[in-house]
Amino acid sequence: MDFIAGCLGGAAGVLVGHPFDTVKVRLQVQNADKPLYRGTFHCFQSIIRQESVFGLYKGIGSPMMGLTFINAIVFGVQGNTMRWLGEDTPRNQFLAGAAAGAIQTVVCCPMELAKTRMQMQGTGVKTGYKKMYKNSFDCLLRIYKQEGLRGVNRGMVTTLVRETPAFGVYFLSYDLLTRSLGCEPDARFLIPKLLFAGGMAGVISWVCNYPVDVIKSRLQADGVGGVNQYSSIADCIRQSVRKEGYMVFTRGLTSTLLRAFPVNAATFATVTLFLMYAQPENRGPKDCEPAPTQTEEQTRPTNL
Repeated sequence: MDFIAGCLGGAAGVLVGHPFDTVKVRLQVQNADKPLYRGTFHCFQSIIRQESVFGLYKGIGSPMMGLTFINAIVFGVQGNTMRWLGEDTPRNQFLAGAAAGAIQTVVCCPMELAKTRMQMQGTGVKTGYKKMYKNSFDCLLRIYKQEGLRGVNRGMVTTLVRETPAFGVYFLSYDLLTRSLGCEPDARFLIPKLLFAGGMAGVISWVCNYPVDVIKSRLQADGVGGVNQYSSIADCIRQSVRKEGYMVFTRGLTSTLLRAFPVNAATFATVTLFLMYAQPENRGPKDCEPAPTQTEEQTRPTNL
């Protein structure tokens, strides 16, 4: 059930959030000496004007296929790890989330590499440019032929460093928020509460790990056009800070947070509601009906 719920949540999150992710990547990797975009909203406007609204959805194939599968892994591993740990505590929520984040890195890294390369393709051009990659699969295939497995796994270390604590914070935040808001199956206004808790969990997680994401995006975009700027993670950090200062680690943050709330609200609400309805003892959420008198242990949904 955890895996199916994760698939549904992942698909919902991708549809809601991909345009924001495209803007985030463009801002993170644009040339500091000749920037194309002044900020988040200017980037949105420029992409739509120059590349049409479909420019915002470049590279969606990779996350639609990948994130659906990744979310299945994340929620499946998290749910099973919680059952193995035995006790539903904030500490265990963090550990289960961190384990899920580390395991899904193997799939996440190549998927995000293809997404980043596709999003950078045809930057600032509406039509008439020669596409380097036909689709996400073609992108990974070409990278593999040119650079081997090492090229396909470009950014693996930074992805692991980002994902492991990020998912720990993600599930911990959601658990604490749902507990404090009283998100039992028969609670009033359950769906708005779940949406708020999921959205805020996403925002908190991104704020905690965003600097690592900037470096990951730069490393994965490096080499587009045949020129490599960075020799290592340390070199990427050093060059980025020297050219743009420490504020480089906030590039694209506004777009990311604008994306994080609706994406994670949709993802967590979809997952939680599916798991609630899948349990025969739960009648499903009712926003306007007073919650019956039961103990928290009897009513609290498991594996959020």
